[in-house]
Parts: sequence; structure tokens; C-alpha cells
Amino acid sequence: MPEPRTFRDEPVSFVRRSGRMSDAQERAFDELGPHYLLDVPRDVAWTSVHPEARLHPVDEYGRDADLYVEIGSGQGHAIVAAASSRPDDDFLAVEVFRAGLARTMLDADREGARNLRVVEANAPEVLASYLPEAAAAEVWIFFPDPWHKKKHTKRRLVRDGFGATAARALRDGGILRLATDWEDYALQMREVLDEDPLFERAFDGDWAERFDGRVMTAFERKGIAKGRDIRDLAYRRRARR
Repeated sequence: MPEPRTFRDEPVSFVRRSGRMSDAQERAFDELGPHYLLDVPRDVAWTSVHPEARLHPVDEYGRDADLYVEIGSGQGHAIVAAASSRPDDDFLAVEVFRAGLARTMLDADREGARNLRVVEANAPEVLASYLPEAAAAEVWIFFPDPWHKKKHTKRRLVRDGFGATAARALRDGGILRLATDWEDYALQMREVLDEDPLFERAFDGDWAERFDGRVMTAFERKGIAKGRDIRDLAYRRRARR
């Protein structure tokens, strides 16, 4: 019988930050968590997902609808706006920072967005096993940590091999949408996905048009204020053979 793992096989794209939760944030987990927060069996870490764990969207959302997944949802601005304005679709926010998850649940509750769920988990594990294959209509990755120091770029989410992970979760014809304010990372994303046989460009020219469904956030405004260009990309999942 193989010995249990004590560490992840791949570096993660985040640093786990600890800090005291406010009373409102704690209440969000206690009072709103039963509806919004997915209870995920863990593997080797608190943010890991047990490889045998599976989400059953119809059971969780109570219906069969298109599922949109945001990776690194932060404070939840984009996904709450989408969920509250598109009640016929279902949404899943994937985030590791508890304060951001709390904010997302509080805002979703205020907006009456009952078609949203959140999961506190490492995103590649959600895409690689927790989501059923071909479950997602779209996967969104907006402003992931650029890990701009050369010695840290191996921790970037979108790197060699990521395409297969994202493609597994997307249905045929599904869209992978990305945005970053870091030019070097944008170029890496484009190179990785251009070379991936499971995807094709869903845009013309060098970069995609700004995705209308991505609301302007303080984070994006900060990047613009620093003189950084925002670059969008969109890739279509090729049909399975």
C-alpha cells in the first residue's frame, strides 16, 4: 500500500496568508456558508481537494444550467455582478483567501445571487478532478498573481501543462478567458495556450477585446494608474475526438 503524500506534487500559485477575520467575515462563514460555501474533502493541505471528491452541479444548484467558473475570484466583484445579472446561469468562485470568500458571500447575499457557490481550494485541483469533465461553459482567470520575479515564475498558474487541466473542465466549444496587467505574463499565457492542441484562439489580432462581463475593479484601476496595459485573451476548447 503506497505511503500517503505529505506535500503537493506541484508548486501552488499563491501564498497562504493568515489574519484575523472581522466579526462580519466570521458571520458570513457561519450564516451564509451553509448555502454558498462548498464543503470539500481535503487531501494534503487545507486548500487541497481530495482526488476522489466530485462536485455534482445539478445536485448542488438544484438544476441543469450553464456553469461559469472564476479562478482566483478575489473579493468576488466580477462573479457576483455576473451571477446577480444572469439568474439563468450558475457560477462557481474558486479562491484561497478567506476574507475574499467572505466578501463574496456577503455581496452575493445582498444582491440576491442564489446561483453562486464558492470553494476555498487550490484552483488546478478543482479543474483537474473536483469538477466533472466538460462541466464548465467558461473558465475565467482575471489578474492572477504574476509572480514577476524570475525565480518565482514557476509558480504562475498559467504555465506549461495548464492547458490540459483547464481543457478537462471545459465543455467542447467552451471558452477560457484571461486578463492581466503584467505584459510578461500575458506573453507567457499566449505562448502556452497558442501551443496547446486542445485550444484555439477565440480572437483576432494580438489580443482579445476587453471582456464585457469583466467589471472594472479597484485592482484593475490600480494597474492602469501605474501605466500598465490590460491585456485580455480568449481561447476556445476544441472538440474532443
